[in-house]
Amino acid sequence: MELGLIILAVAVVVAAAIFAFGRRAAPVASAAPDPRLDTVLQGQATIAEQFRNTTAAQAALTAQIDALKEKLGTSLADSAQTTATTFASIGERLSVIDQAQQGITALSGQVMTLERIFSDKQQRGAFAQDIMESIVSDHMSPDQYEFQAKLSNGKIVDCAIRIPNVAARIAIDSKFPHEGFEELRKVEGDDARKAAMVQIRNDIQKHVKDISEKYLISGETQNPAIMFVPSDAMYMELHATFPETLKRARQAQVVVVSPHIFMLVVTTLLGLMRDARMREQADLIRKEVGALLNDVRLLGDRVEKLQRHFNQTEGDLKDILVSTAKIAGRAERIEKVELAPPEGPKELG
Repeated sequence: MELGLIILAVAVVVAAAIFAFGRRAAPVASAAPDPRLDTVLQGQATIAEQFRNTTAAQAALTAQIDALKEKLGTSLADSAQTTATTFASIGERLSVIDQAQQGITALSGQVMTLERIFSDKQQRGAFAQDIMESIVSDHMSPDQYEFQAKLSNGKIVDCAIRIPNVAARIAIDSKFPHEGFEELRKVEGDDARKAAMVQIRNDIQKHVKDISEKYLISGETQNPAIMFVPSDAMYMELHATFPETLKRARQAQVVVVSPHIFMLVVTTLLGLMRDARMREQADLIRKEVGALLNDVRLLGDRVEKLQRHFNQTEGDLKDILVSTAKIAGRAERIEKVELAPPEGPKELG
């Protein structure tokens, strides 16, 4: 806009100069045209043309600026909306991350608790016993088992399962030795690994011997006893690495089970108990049916006896009816008899 004003001012000055020059040249009528006047006129026309071009360029520039402003405003609005959406999404993700962090923190606390449990022998035993007890109590009724059962030799077994109609109970031990497995996970090198495996083998054999000596009592507990291992992974490692040790345990009447296998054992025992109860009920049903048949026989005898009484009564009734008929006949004949008048006294001659 300032450039247009400058050009307009220049055009006015040039026009004024031309007008002044024309007035000074007017008295000389016969003088020849001054070439400078043509030059000035041409310059004026050029300036006017440049002015028109500048005005058009200015209008185009103004339109472009307005369009740029509109586009910039739209772009800024879109950018603001996109930024707001992005910030909202970031907030949601941060919330999710915060929740995940809280879960990780809680899980870390649980892992640390498990580490403390498995690092302490007494706590490990309590942890294994809790798993075993939860499996038993979830599937059996309280009259079918006993925790911390005291045997006749004074020893206390972790769990004793009762079987119907059998005096001997099944002994279950949950104090599996974990120390060797913990050491085996930490050691490095073949020699240290072999030493840890020897410790595991010795610990298991000693524990099998303890179970066999403490809990296998003739007439009081069943053969075999059960050694409960609280980890399926540990059980699989036993089978893969120590098959001979498990074989010796079975020979000593001790069976090693994992949580899943122990659950199958409990389910099988429940099936046997259910069959035993069905057999008991079948015996009771047979006894009741026998008593019912005896009652039916007695009823038949009594009905027969009653029938004889009825037959006798019927004969007596028939005899009574015959006698009644005879009496009625005699009464009728008596009623029909005509009696003669009585005779007077005879005269003496």
